[in-house]
Amino acid sequence: MKPQLIIQDLQNVGKQNQQYNETLTRLEKTGSWKRQRVIALLPAGSTIPAKVALSHWNLAAPPNNSFVRMLALGMEVGEAYSTAIEQILMHPELSTWEYVLTIEHDNMPPWDGLLRLCERMEEDPNLSCVGGLYYTKGEGGVAQIWGDPKDPIPNFRPQLPDPDGKLVECCGTGMGFNLWRLSMFKDERLRKPWFVTQKREGIATQDLYFWTDARKYGYRCAVDCSVHVGHYSVEDDIVY
Repeated sequence: MKPQLIIQDLQNVGKQNQQYNETLTRLEKTGSWKRQRVIALLPAGSTIPAKVALSHWNLAAPPNNSFVRMLALGMEVGEAYSTAIEQILMHPELSTWEYVLTIEHDNMPPWDGLLRLCERMEEDPNLSCVGGLYYTKGEGGVAQIWGDPKDPIPNFRPQLPDPDGKLVECCGTGMGFNLWRLSMFKDERLRKPWFVTQKREGIATQDLYFWTDARKYGYRCAVDCSVHVGHYSVEDDIVY
């Protein structure tokens, strides 16, 4: 890669203040002032690209709530997720928190992505997981919205995103930027390990293995199509 200087995206700097009244209205409407303590979980097998690191750095956390980051190093991705969540549930304080955010080394969320996912979870307490919208890498990438729950035969066929940025309920999402209720992992009915990496249609995933089991017990997930998450390719230096 040729030498580069990468600067923080100045377009969104200070937007929290510029849109204060709008943000306050949203918080009051959705009850986002409630406890929304979040553990951000990142499986990092190697270095994180600078552009991705900046987007993670810019991520705004729910106000007046605790927010910690956890790196899972030296483990396969599915193993990293399962091991980290197991450790969280054994921790006397972290086990009482509300959410786990899975975020990956090549995904670039918008600065307010976590806030929006929290709002969605507050709006619908029956949702167990909400993810941001991103696509597989390469030309003709597929949206990570797998399966339509309304289909009579369960499947993980890709769905189209909602053009108006609405929520799309699905049978599985990508793991790149997902907010999960920690409480669901306390359900002893769910098989362990929770996450196992499998290849489907040539794509390595951990979530579809999980949702194949979790949906049996009524757990639901969706993608918020207003939260656009970049998918960065180091080889091409392109954000898909």
